[in-house]
Amino acid sequence: MAEDDYNRAMNDANTWGTKAIAASKKADEFRAAGNPVDADKFDNLAKVAIGRQMTVESTAKAQEPSLAAQNEVVDKLKQGLDQMRGKLGELTAKRNELVNRARVASAQTQVNDALKALDAGDPTSAIGRYEENIRRKEATVRGQQELAASSLDAQFASLEDLGEQTEVEARLAALKSMDRKAIDY
Repeated sequence: MAEDDYNRAMNDANTWGTKAIAASKKADEFRAAGNPVDADKFDNLAKVAIGRQMTVESTAKAQEPSLAAQNEVVDKLKQGLDQMRGKLGELTAKRNELVNRARVASAQTQVNDALKALDAGDPTSAIGRYEENIRRKEATVRGQQELAASSLDAQFASLEDLGEQTEVEARLAALKSMDRKAIDY
């Protein structure tokens, strides 16, 4: 903005300088034509234009130090902005690196978990567990068969005991009947 004001002041100074030259030439033409009154009038206009040119130039010169200071501040701000952009680039790169490292760590964790699951779910260990389960069931069935067999053996044994008892009683009865026959004889 100050630079625009400075440039405008310099353009105005050039414009007033051009007007002063034009008025001075016109005054010279009137003087050459023998018209000193109009020549003086245009010389006065040239003086007014030169006065305004000088005013605008002094205003522009007064603005030069502040414009130089402003340009210096702008340059420093640009350098600071460039440094901040560089720092932002570094931070973005660091963030991307950390994000990638976190993703790699997460992937490694998933791989490790999958490997643990494979060990626990190893097909051979699954088959081993299945085989062990079948062995238990077979042992249970054998135990039930043994119980049933022992129960069945006990029933047959009691039948045999009953058969022996029956035979003992039959022989006793036969013995008694023989004794009676011997007594009866």
